[in-house]
Amino acid sequence: MTKQAKSREQISVFVSVTNIIFNTLLTSFQLFAGIFAGSQAMISDAIHSLSDGLSTILVIIGVKLAAQKPDAKHQYGHERFESVAAILLSAVLVVTGAGIGWAGIQRIIDAGTTPIAEPGILALIAAIVGIAVKESMYWRTRYYAKKLNSSVLMADAWHNRSDSLSSIGSFAAILGARMGFPVLDPLASIIISVFILKVAVDVFRNAVGKMTDRAVDEETATAIRAVVEAQHGVTALDLLQTRVFGDRVYVDIEIAIDRDLPLHAAHDIAQGVHNAVEAGFPAIKHCMVHMNPTAAGEVQ
Repeated sequence: MTKQAKSREQISVFVSVTNIIFNTLLTSFQLFAGIFAGSQAMISDAIHSLSDGLSTILVIIGVKLAAQKPDAKHQYGHERFESVAAILLSAVLVVTGAGIGWAGIQRIIDAGTTPIAEPGILALIAAIVGIAVKESMYWRTRYYAKKLNSSVLMADAWHNRSDSLSSIGSFAAILGARMGFPVLDPLASIIISVFILKVAVDVFRNAVGKMTDRAVDEETATAIRAVVEAQHGVTALDLLQTRVFGDRVYVDIEIAIDRDLPLHAAHDIAQGVHNAVEAGFPAIKHCMVHMNPTAAGEVQ
């Protein structure tokens, strides 16, 4: 394992483990508050936090698998395992969101025979705590996800953000229920489920894009072209192809160079392009450079 991969894995696992600890403590408090204070919204919030802990375990598994060195069966590495973990995480979010939404609908339907009780003040306190904890977890996980360019960590960050939004909804609903509108409590569960399902779709689309050789964005492609064309001896950039592989990028380049140059000089130009591209873009795992011979003044 390279030093860079090891560092990436260690940071990701550290972030994930601390998230699990925070989620476990928060889930316990929210569940106690929801049951003790009689709040369906807070119980839904607790279930959402529990799903965060389970999904973070998927994050750790995905990161560890992705950090493995290339082998005979996976000669290009294992980076796509992070995307696989992100897809599994989206499935967890779908199940969680659907379950919470259905529970809220059932509670409203049953309200005709079983009146909805006013939730206690402890549920309101738990909602405030949930907002603070989840929002801090979102920003912390998002920071490391962007630093490491990790799709699975970013998915986990947005899972935390969905929890933060759901806690805000829970707070508003519990407050409204305590002010004489008890139906707002189960209604909040339905709204929370919509947030969760939206995040699940976004996570799934991003992960699938990284599994299907999607090209890099145009801004990055333009920057790569500029680096290549600036290299000494490059007459023209004939072809630039990119594909996202998990959270890394593969680049294929064709450059035009003077056909009268000796082989060693042509090789040095190609090697310079290769080194400049990989050095300038840390997300690029490998750059392949092909040389097209051209006569002086010839346009490809």
